[in-house]
Amino acid sequence: MKFLVACYGTRGDVEPCATVGRELMHRGHEVHMAVPPNLVGFVESAGLNATALGPDPREMLDAHWAFYRTCFRTPWRIREVSRLSREAWEPKARAWEELSRTLTSLAKGVDLLFTGLVFEEVAGNVAEYYDIPLATLHYFPIRPNGELLSFLPARFRRSTMLAHERMIWRGAKEVVNAQRRALGLPEAVLPYTRQITERGSLEIQAYEEACFPGLAEEWADLDGQRPFVGALTMNQPTDTDQEVASWIGAGRPPIFFGFGSVPVESAADTLAMITAACTQLGERALICAAGIDASRVAHPDDVKVVGATSYAAAFPACRAVVHHGGAGTTALALRAGIPQLILSTDLDQTLWGVRIKRLKVGSKRRFSTTTSGSLLADLRAVLDPRCVSRAREMAAQMTDPTESISAAADLVEKFARLDSVC
Repeated sequence: MKFLVACYGTRGDVEPCATVGRELMHRGHEVHMAVPPNLVGFVESAGLNATALGPDPREMLDAHWAFYRTCFRTPWRIREVSRLSREAWEPKARAWEELSRTLTSLAKGVDLLFTGLVFEEVAGNVAEYYDIPLATLHYFPIRPNGELLSFLPARFRRSTMLAHERMIWRGAKEVVNAQRRALGLPEAVLPYTRQITERGSLEIQAYEEACFPGLAEEWADLDGQRPFVGALTMNQPTDTDQEVASWIGAGRPPIFFGFGSVPVESAADTLAMITAACTQLGERALICAAGIDASRVAHPDDVKVVGATSYAAAFPACRAVVHHGGAGTTALALRAGIPQLILSTDLDQTLWGVRIKRLKVGSKRRFSTTTSGSLLADLRAVLDPRCVSRAREMAAQMTDPTESISAAADLVEKFARLDSVC
């Protein structure tokens, strides 16, 4: 069969879809990926064919992060928040036509279109145009439910998500229907998320069911439309893995620090804050500086800085993980059975931080409000023996990563075959 795997955003958005794409390819299927231009090389390094999808996401991501930083820091500045909200939406709206044009070209003749969260509505319209099945992948429970917003009273959780869904639809309706008109489809009247569900699309939940007790029961009436498979990570080796393993083995297990693709305002200040906290605690620090230019920042021997390393290889040898709250990193720390501190910069990262604290396997804070003092206090909290013990218990409930990948690929294959039979 032929599969088109289309996903946009950061590596954290692309990697789960690429993981399934690679498994489908290994099973003998024809797989082509469409990803942001800056991630074509990453996908090709995994052995997959790839086409650049849309513009470089940096402008979009910078505007997105600026909006959420202001929302978190000064939500009472309504005019500024509204202005930044418009500025965050504008590059996304501008990219819509280009994304649609590329996907329409690539999807001709495929048996299934598989997409991630970012721009899933664009892919959904293209799948409807060709009358082919659509499978989507979610790395946290984005569809309205009563479990995600656990910090709210239970009676408000689902209604709050429904209100957010309607708000997003009001902003996106014009550009969604412009795409549909260009494709010769009737205009949509329902939020695109509901359109995708009502069309019978497969909505794979790529996170642990155990992280959201009660969610599977809430969605049970969907008759398997939202199956849980566990987190999907590629776990590719890097050139520094052996060097990192040697450094870890030469002393006390370190605390890992990494912030994914999210840039920090000052590499020097960030490294100084980490160094000061770890020195006071008598801990070593392993810092993955993928989003930090730390080449000119001095640090002691108890602090090792690398540009990239395999999280799956490093985490089990560490005492704790401090990170931005990406779904993949969160899952890897849970699987490693070590406590974690999430310093979030975005909404979904903040929600994972809330979840980690609720599960009692770590703590959370916004990165923008983190200081040397707060980092020290938070590290002491996550290194508490009770938190360490709970993290080990939670690891036993996690899905094996190879089983997650196999389950997701099985679902996609079966869904494509069912449609071809019909």
